[in-house]
Amino acid sequence: MAPDRPPFITAGPDDHDRVRGLVRLAYARWVPIIGREPRPMQADYARAVLEHRIDLLVEGGALVALIETDMRSDHLWIENIAVHPDHQGRGIGTRLVAHAARLARAEGRRELQLLTNAAFLANVRLYERLGFVTWKTEPWRQSTALYMRRPLDDLPD
Repeated sequence: MAPDRPPFITAGPDDHDRVRGLVRLAYARWVPIIGREPRPMQADYARAVLEHRIDLLVEGGALVALIETDMRSDHLWIENIAVHPDHQGRGIGTRLVAHAARLARAEGRRELQLLTNAAFLANVRLYERLGFVTWKTEPWRQSTALYMRRPLDDLPD
């Protein structure tokens, strides 16, 4: 792996405070848009690190980004992607999705799925650029939840 692309580290039980801190920083930008804290800001990360896989991207000792996933029977569910505000716009979100694709393929899954808020336009646009399509919508607290999926047949490693 190139020196400018550190490997992912899988979070353990002692990482829950770091995970929570990064998620709160990454999602803070959406609070004024939707008028409340998004669900990931309210999650129990002490529990999440035990129930899901959370892979951390650390650069120079600092937590830069993470992806939380859950292997399902027929797809890999992306529960959360969070990138520190100082590192957004550098292609890290794309790298996190590619990492999820590798995890899914390794377990024989052929699709990624996720849920996002329609008001998170930058995130929706990123997912659409990466080939995700919305397959279901539902009202969610004065907004709309978008269920998105992406087949892995042509997503590069």
